[in-house]
Amino acid sequence: MPWRDLRVGGERKAEAAMGDGIERLREAIGKARRAVVFTGAGISTESGIPDFRSPGGVWDRYKPIMFDDFVSSEEMRRETWRRKIETDKTMVNARPNRGHRAVAALVERGIVSAVITQNIDGLHQASGVPDDKVIELHGNSTYAACLDCRLRHELDDILAAFRKDETLPVCNACGGMVKTATISFGQAMPEDAMRRAELETMAADLFIVCGSSLVVYPAAGFPIAAKRNGAFLAIVNREPTDLDRFADLTVHDEIGDALGGAVGNN
Repeated sequence: MPWRDLRVGGERKAEAAMGDGIERLREAIGKARRAVVFTGAGISTESGIPDFRSPGGVWDRYKPIMFDDFVSSEEMRRETWRRKIETDKTMVNARPNRGHRAVAALVERGIVSAVITQNIDGLHQASGVPDDKVIELHGNSTYAACLDCRLRHELDDILAAFRKDETLPVCNACGGMVKTATISFGQAMPEDAMRRAELETMAADLFIVCGSSLVVYPAAGFPIAAKRNGAFLAIVNREPTDLDRFADLTVHDEIGDALGGAVGNN
């Protein structure tokens, strides 16, 4: 489909949706046979987790550590774990909010086949979404993994040892480097997650974006791919995004209120 046709049609439909977005979202959900929800930081800020890009967020306070620097420098690995302890002061106390619960309800009802998320906080799983329904494009900060053999390592022992004398973790199985299971700057996107996300996107007849500014690629390409493949595209975000003009529906509101209202949950 030409970009020109996609843009004009999206603008016309989005304008028609103004004033009654939540009701139109409810109708779209009711008609969907196979929906996908795509979430970004905005769904978790309502749980008290600041957006990394927001004033006072991690990227505002710290220069990002590149993956190659983590691998090549013991000091960079130590700094990474220092930052992990600092950010965990906020993240470990976060609980799923109304938006997360609404997504979980849609998965439980069989309407949503997959949740594609840019978030690393594990709150979708904590809200009740089965792990095999969550596609984490940027990994997960609630556990660690060996960079060589990929063995999962839980964080409690790692952080306890590091707090004591900044001992760097090594893999229990192969002795390789252990890192939080997140995707760092300069690290390759996870092939399996990207492949699953693409398959789910192309199978969807409804694609709901929740709380993403849609500026980080390649992840932000999934909504457009869904739209071009014939899916109804709804974008729910507090602020306008660069992709609003392509959407069939835009709702500029709090994620919990908008999605919770459309789904009918508290």
